Amino acid sequence: MAEAEKRTAENRVLVVGATGRFAGLVVPELRRRGATVRALVRDQSNIGAAREAGAQQVAVGDLRDRQSLDMALKGIDGVFHIGPAFAPDEAAIGIAMVDAAVRAGVRKFVFSSVIQPSNTRLKNHAAKIPVEDALYSSSLEYTVLHPANFMQNIHSAWPGIVESGVFAEPFPKTARLARVDYRDVAEVAAIALTEDRLAFATLELCAEGRHNRLEIAAMISAALGRPIEAGEISFHEWAAPARAIYTEQQLGLLAKVHEHYATVGLGGNSLALRAALEREPRTMQAFINDLATNTRTRLDA
Repeated sequence: MAEAEKRTAENRVLVVGATGRFAGLVVPELRRRGATVRALVRDQSNIGAAREAGAQQVAVGDLRDRQSLDMALKGIDGVFHIGPAFAPDEAAIGIAMVDAAVRAGVRKFVFSSVIQPSNTRLKNHAAKIPVEDALYSSSLEYTVLHPANFMQNIHSAWPGIVESGVFAEPFPKTARLARVDYRDVAEVAAIALTEDRLAFATLELCAEGRHNRLEIAAMISAALGRPIEAGEISFHEWAAPARAIYTEQQLGLLAKVHEHYATVGLGGNSLALRAALEREPRTMQAFINDLATNTRTRLDA
């Protein structure tokens, strides 16, 4: 036990995207387990944000530049990698990070992939396959995470839901999706990077249940104490805010995802997440309750 604690205390982990919405949730979980977190940021202007997020060290580098990856990985024991969403070279970036980790003598590598990457009809899912292949063909002690649709997407829409009284997404309100609170994904990632029991695992990560929007709207209504309607919206209107971030080609990939949801929803099973966490996963209702509590706190302030 003392040896395991020593290994954890000395653990140095490079977190890709540490200032982002999702990888940023991994940082406090690693810190809670005694790891030293080194954030990889693209430019100097993000150093302060990385430190505010909890990173003790910050490396400035480019995911597309071999030399900067080698510098960022010096002295690192583990890597958490999540690729840039819908980037045309996402696979190449991931493979380069795997190769750099091998060169640097990194031991552990956690890759936040996507649920059902073998669904090659969805190109952004298929882009994860070459990265997973690189890991499976490497000497690294890998853990591959297959998270379902993120509950945090509802968080992004929350201000509009509260203001309009409508929860709308660009697929039918009856479509059932497997979802997951990324805080649980972050906890699994931190476990994998600070312990050995998830080594060489590939894990589908989903909360319990596949809720449709009618059910989620009812949860929001109960949490806020007022009616919230389950609505539908065109992809064009829904994606308008994202046009400042994504190219038309990237938006086309995202549209295909929502077409898939409209046709068959999204399957997923909570068994692996429950086993990895050794507790019950966070539920959709609990996630909604947290959002509602935060809303009330802001209104009362």
